[in-house]
Amino acid sequence: MQRFSRGPRSRRTRGALALLVSGALITTASGCGGEDSSADSDAPLEVWTRSAPDPAATYKKIFAAFTEKTGIKVNYQPVVEFDKQLQSRASSKNLPDVMINDSGSMGTYQSQGLLLPVDRESIAGQDDISEDTWKSTVGLDGDHYGIPFSRQAQVTLIRKDWREKVGHPVPETWEDLAKLAEAFTTEDPDGNGKDDTYGMVVPGSTERGYLSWWASSYVWQGGGSYVEEAGDGKYRAAVDSSGSVKAVNWIKEQFCEKRVQPGALTANTMNAPHFQEGTAGIYHTGAYYFIPYDKRPGKEKYEVIAPPAGPGGVATLAEGENIYFGAGSKKTEAQKKLAEFLISPEAQQLGMKTETQAVVRLPVNTTLDAAEVLGDDRWKVVQDMYENSSHSFPEAIDFTPIRQSVAEGLNKLFADCGSDVEAGLKQLAETVDKELESQDLLP
Repeated sequence: MQRFSRGPRSRRTRGALALLVSGALITTASGCGGEDSSADSDAPLEVWTRSAPDPAATYKKIFAAFTEKTGIKVNYQPVVEFDKQLQSRASSKNLPDVMINDSGSMGTYQSQGLLLPVDRESIAGQDDISEDTWKSTVGLDGDHYGIPFSRQAQVTLIRKDWREKVGHPVPETWEDLAKLAEAFTTEDPDGNGKDDTYGMVVPGSTERGYLSWWASSYVWQGGGSYVEEAGDGKYRAAVDSSGSVKAVNWIKEQFCEKRVQPGALTANTMNAPHFQEGTAGIYHTGAYYFIPYDKRPGKEKYEVIAPPAGPGGVATLAEGENIYFGAGSKKTEAQKKLAEFLISPEAQQLGMKTETQAVVRLPVNTTLDAAEVLGDDRWKVVQDMYENSSHSFPEAIDFTPIRQSVAEGLNKLFADCGSDVEAGLKQLAETVDKELESQDLLP
């Protein structure tokens, strides 16, 4: 019997998706057994990803290979405004059968009743995924609510040709990085005689919590965090800790000294092309940009390094994508077959080897090594960061409203160079604790 998960709920999401857990939809979901009906078996499997055109082209190749292998048709829909459209579909009680999206969204989706639990042992090939990776799909109730598909760790990209022109070494510390950002902003590294270059690319918009996502690596480097575990499955705010204060003050300095691109506080990853266009020289981001950046500005023009160390050492954000089964779907066997294919060496390599944009960065299938598959030693940097210096947002809880609150709080602080960081973070910590309390997660 398929049922909706009824995990803890945030006050912010409770109203928006009330229809999803209404009696009518539960009846639709619970009326199906463990096998597909004949009508549903013949219908295409509706699959969503949050993808722009380049990664969508890679997904299309993967799904075409799946259909050729199994005969199961896929109705693939790349959706840029994923969460907005997902809530719309939830309100109409008609979710996609399968979704591939951020691992950090799992707790949010599960708390809203969007996901079916996953029987890990029933998934062929599940033992090729490491135990640590599987742990990131466990909800607060102990059940799995996703199947790992791809993982990655953020790295720092630097215009090597610019760095060499201004005569700076590869940065190893925050001080080195700030000096390099200043040189890129003021010393005409592209040699065109114009004041039109900047140091750091920052997707600092509050949209989808972009700023908190980008800033998190620096907060961990400072020795801080947004939240911390308090034992017994509880959490408390840590955004006002001494390490967090150090990090936020350092980031604020980059804004106020104009070492970031213009309009950074309204930019997301879709409208911050400055590294690719040659107007900014430092970008802390994901390795999924290797393929497009190898074309422009050119592979020989930039380098991939471990993030420079802050007071708390070297640290970076680790994240990835999971395969989710939409609540209410009757295509149980087709869902499983697709998941099994997606974690197979064949599909994982298809997701890595592409001319557009990779959708598998570090493979979750442990029989594969990204650097070997791609013949590219830059992936060793990513792998090393993932294994030895990475941090993640807590996947099991509804972290989306916390990430959003942090983005809004940081955006406000960075927009005002006269702002009091310590006071602002103390107020932000109160907001985060209130959200944790609403989810019954505050000790």
